[in-house]
Amino acid sequence: MMLMDLPPAGTLTEDGQFAAVVDASEEMRAAREGTVLVPLTHLARLRAEGEDAATFLHNLMTNDVKSLSADDVRYAGFCTAKGRMLASFLIWRDSAGIVLQLPQGLAEALRKKLAMYILRAKATLTDGSAALPALGLAGRGAEAALSAAGLPVPAVAMTQAQADGVAVLRLASDRFEILPPPERLESVWRALAAHATPAGSPAWRWFDIRDGLASIWPATQEEFVPQMVNFELSGGVSFKKGCYPGQEIVARTQYLGKLKRRMYRASADCAPPAPGTPVYGRDTKDQACGAVVDAVALPDGGCELLAVVQMSSTEAGPVTLGSLSGSPLSFLPLPYALGENEG
Repeated sequence: MMLMDLPPAGTLTEDGQFAAVVDASEEMRAAREGTVLVPLTHLARLRAEGEDAATFLHNLMTNDVKSLSADDVRYAGFCTAKGRMLASFLIWRDSAGIVLQLPQGLAEALRKKLAMYILRAKATLTDGSAALPALGLAGRGAEAALSAAGLPVPAVAMTQAQADGVAVLRLASDRFEILPPPERLESVWRALAAHATPAGSPAWRWFDIRDGLASIWPATQEEFVPQMVNFELSGGVSFKKGCYPGQEIVARTQYLGKLKRRMYRASADCAPPAPGTPVYGRDTKDQACGAVVDAVALPDGGCELLAVVQMSSTEAGPVTLGSLSGSPLSFLPLPYALGENEG
């Protein structure tokens, strides 16, 4: 995806991210205080097509895919047989099939792995990113910007609306994803950019952090069961559907086990650590008590992050990044409750 307002392709990382359109600090400030428009170049979109596509995916995902309606948007995960997450997805239907969105750095490997399960099913799984470019619009003026640009506005979160070939997904009260046809990408971008600050990938990831939504990156594959990253609290797990890889472990964790680690939102006075960076607690001493899920730089210094942390460590004293002498975490509220005896 290239637009005149964006940096040249050489500034993109291998996984499609770019730090800023112009000024990273100002763009992050706009995300926190205003409205931002972000090309979602760091996310890929796989498309499952065919009469068995929903059943094929339903048998693999942590969430119910068969009941996914034309208006629904859902989170879902794909796990190993041991219940460890290989990917988290945003999923929805379009006119051609079911779309699965995930970080670009995982897309091709996951497409190949999921395709191994098709067997005799009447389904195909392809990379549809080129045909489905995506823009992220978020912040306090996002809904007004959509209306001003003449685009549809879904009424409630986790639903979509379409008009004139443009799909709009509403992810939260102030957060939307827009999917125009490739030939309309430039005009939709310009219409929205008149009401929002163009911004780099970290601005969109900050909203994931704010909303307590875990992305699985290459460094954190197979590190977490869904409940460790609060995936059942953010709507990514159905406990009523049938079997899927790792389902027994996920269900046992929910109903029989006692969860020892949860994902927390926090800030720290340091540069953003990479996903997978270990965190340490006074009670575990020289052994890590968790790991960073994602982190972005704040406009006035320091960073904000999500980290999976052993719950006992949050009560035992400072939890620190990278080592026992690393930057301490200051915990921040999440938009959902972790539950009794869970932080």
